[in-house]
Amino acid sequence: AVPGDNVGFNVKSVSVKELRRGYVAGDSKNNPPKGAADFTAQVIVLNHPGQISNGYTPVLDCHTAHIACKFAEIKEKCDRRTGKTTEQNPKAIKSGDAAI
Repeated sequence: AVPGDNVGFNVKSVSVKELRRGYVAGDSKNNPPKGAADFTAQVIVLNHPGQISNGYTPVLDCHTAHIACKFAEIKEKCDRRTGKTTEQNPKAIKSGDAAI
């Protein structure tokens, strides 16, 4: 498989009815995957009508899963090319902006 491909596999003693879209597979004995209540991400806003501010909750598509993900805090705007901070704690971001 290459990045972007969706793959499938079977696991002995696990029924397909026990699995749901978005589940993550990993080695339970060697650094297993963990859930996260929150995370920090760098985003680039593309083709969004209006502004995005703290509290905005879009539905993200992550592989085959669709999940609401809230912008709890927009920490900074940054230059899209260099990643350098251009504004701390902006009130909002808009199309073309990069932010953390």
